[in-house]
Amino acid sequence: MNTTKRKTLYLANPYGFSAQQRQGPLRDLVDALASMGAEVWEPFERSNQVDQTAPSWAYRIGQADVRDVREADGLFAVVNGCPPDEGVMVELGMAIAWKKPVFLFRDDFRRCTDSEGYPLNLMVFAGLPETGWEASWYTSIGELADPDKALARWLRGE
Repeated sequence: MNTTKRKTLYLANPYGFSAQQRQGPLRDLVDALASMGAEVWEPFERSNQVDQTAPSWAYRIGQADVRDVREADGLFAVVNGCPPDEGVMVELGMAIAWKKPVFLFRDDFRRCTDSEGYPLNLMVFAGLPETGWEASWYTSIGELADPDKALARWLRGE
């Protein structure tokens, strides 16, 4: 019997705000990450029990997301957009501050950068190594399972 605990991966993403994106790219990402062995913590799914008609519902959701980022083993951030979603950026910043492993996903072809070395604002990459950061950068769902990239290595415990 395998008693190895699966690593928890907080999926910072803006897809949950749209029914179409929840059924498409969000479901595809969750399925791909789970098939690799991650226990995916998707914030829209995890906070769906909060009564959004009650006072302070937004505060309770925000605090639940902060707690999940803090308690997750790592963070996988969808950084589409110019600029990327502000909620995702806050979650990414917390993960970087708490020294969590971070992995970035962008299948948006636009560049929005202030440097020649990175395709986005340089601060988005602050949680990645200076050399070899590309191993933690993903541009398609198919690329996630690449055994030589950082996410697969991290999930294998390397």
